[in-house]
Amino acid sequence: MSARRLINMVPLLLVLLLVLLLAGAGFAIKILWWVAIAVLVLWLIGFVARPKGSSGRWYRW
Repeated sequence: MSARRLINMVPLLLVLLLVLLLAGAGFAIKILWWVAIAVLVLWLIGFVARPKGSSGRWYRW
């Protein structure tokens, strides 16, 4: 009877694993969006606040 019980629990464990993976991916993607927004804001600040009399770029690439 324990083998049958184990077979019945496999789909439940797979669904729980899928939920954990999707939740983790959602958290990671949300963090990456915040990082992208922060980089965009810093880039815009640097673009607006470039040195006076300089027509070049404010960054060095």
